[in-house]
Amino acid sequence: MAPAHSAIILWFRRDLRLSDHPALSAAMRTGRPIVPVFILDDAVQALGAAPKWRLGLGLEAFAKGLSQIGSRLILRQGAALDVLESLIRDTGAGTVFWSRGYEPVSIARDTRIKSALTGQGIEVRSFAGHLLFEPWTIATKSGQPFRMFTPMWRAVQGRDVPTPEPGPARLMAPEGWPGSDQLADWQLGRDMRRGARIARPFIRPGEVAARDQLDGFLHRIDQYAEQRDRVDKTGTSDLSEYLSLGEIGPRMIWHRVQNAARTGAPGADAYLRQLVWREFAYHLMYHWPHLLTDNWKPEWDTFPWGTDPDTPEIRAWRQARTGIPLVDAGLRQMYVTGRMHNRARMIVASYLTKHLMTHWKLGADWFADCLTDWDPAANAMGWQWVAGSGPDAAPYFRIFNPQTQRVRFDPDEGYIRRWIAEGQARPEATALAYFDAIPRSWGLSPDDPYPEPVVGLKQGRTRALRAFESRKKPVRN
Repeated sequence: MAPAHSAIILWFRRDLRLSDHPALSAAMRTGRPIVPVFILDDAVQALGAAPKWRLGLGLEAFAKGLSQIGSRLILRQGAALDVLESLIRDTGAGTVFWSRGYEPVSIARDTRIKSALTGQGIEVRSFAGHLLFEPWTIATKSGQPFRMFTPMWRAVQGRDVPTPEPGPARLMAPEGWPGSDQLADWQLGRDMRRGARIARPFIRPGEVAARDQLDGFLHRIDQYAEQRDRVDKTGTSDLSEYLSLGEIGPRMIWHRVQNAARTGAPGADAYLRQLVWREFAYHLMYHWPHLLTDNWKPEWDTFPWGTDPDTPEIRAWRQARTGIPLVDAGLRQMYVTGRMHNRARMIVASYLTKHLMTHWKLGADWFADCLTDWDPAANAMGWQWVAGSGPDAAPYFRIFNPQTQRVRFDPDEGYIRRWIAEGQARPEATALAYFDAIPRSWGLSPDDPYPEPVVGLKQGRTRALRAFESRKKPVRN
């Protein structure tokens, strides 16, 4: 049992917020001093360039929020157990709280730390907060994890989601603060190079910005079901980067959207379904951790995907010069803003895995380096769903046709014009920004002619189908 007045170390990870934070609320209820901590350990160091840079912006915003309620964020670098043991010695803390992680690396690390600290007489508690439903609480009638989304969606629709608690007006500080690293010294944006300057105007980090974004989305949620797939419209919530870093909690979003549903907002149910789709990704990752690295369906291990990242076709894909405008526009949006419209992600991924016959892991790893809203579960499941090796229940071999997708979701080519400069007399600033964001070593200019397709749509589709002939499944564009 921890001493009655000893401090609580609150280890923040992907939960950079003060409201809707069960671990923080539990610490507050003890009436004891709280020492907020963020640790730059190997798991954080392993992040790609864009998500690590975005994390730095989030930490800066979160530290300011803590300072406004009489607290501060302690930054330490090193192995998490070593750092926590050092902080316990520095503060006399008898308790460590954190919000749970669900990816294999986090589970293994947290299990080791909990065992070690508990053995030293330190109270350790982990809390929910990153998800609506803990993965082990959702199961079929036979007690098995769900393998398909729609049955899981039906199973959780009637479940209660705890009401979010508001953030504190004040945090009790310890008698003395332990030493802290300086965020600037960590250089979390180093690998972004000149891309950081281009993407920065598109980023509004922090909990306040996240809640503003939710408010704005709720004003247009009526159109969500109709416009969420339109790449030329502002139809999505744009909350993904906030959810990724926990700058807003899913329970707050759930309850706010439920309120909209009760007032008859036609897009509310469609959005709640997408929020549970995020849960489904974590559900799969928790129960089948190989989702992150290997084909979820093992029968796909023999599919003849290419794995060479340096072929001319793959270089053209990475450089957003495939000659397929909607594919290139999606990738260029990512390089300029750090994000990509979800419909564009599916088209970009399908072209790589089907038309270019390239392993989904190469694309998933590239997104992990380039997306500011990168999320381990959503990224892996999204790529595997498009590739066919994941939890897609469609009774056909899904091949997205970028041309028909453009007609449906970018009918006036507004999205393509916004992101592709070549061939335009007066390119938009966003299209020109791509050339400032990419590495100089690519040697690209807006004056270059737009390329011919590296693999034509009909050619690529035929080749992919040939690889699937033995499966004898119907195909739909």
